[in-house]
Amino acid sequence: MPFTERINPSPRGNDEPIYLDVAEVEALKLVDLDKLTLEEAGERMSVSRNTIWRLVQSGREKLIRAIVEGRQILIQKD
Repeated sequence: MPFTERINPSPRGNDEPIYLDVAEVEALKLVDLDKLTLEEAGERMSVSRNTIWRLVQSGREKLIRAIVEGRQILIQKD
């Protein structure tokens, strides 16, 4: 589980938040921070390599959109 529940931009642009799923955060952590391969990350999360790829791509797109548009990021903990 991520430690952070939300990230607030300064200055704030668009008022509509970006929702990042816990699975996206975990996939990003495993691939981008821990430097695991997609296969290794998939094994850790008990999902396929393709699922990890989709989670990472989706998470990256959301993070970039939040940065560029000045949107709050909320982590959904189901």
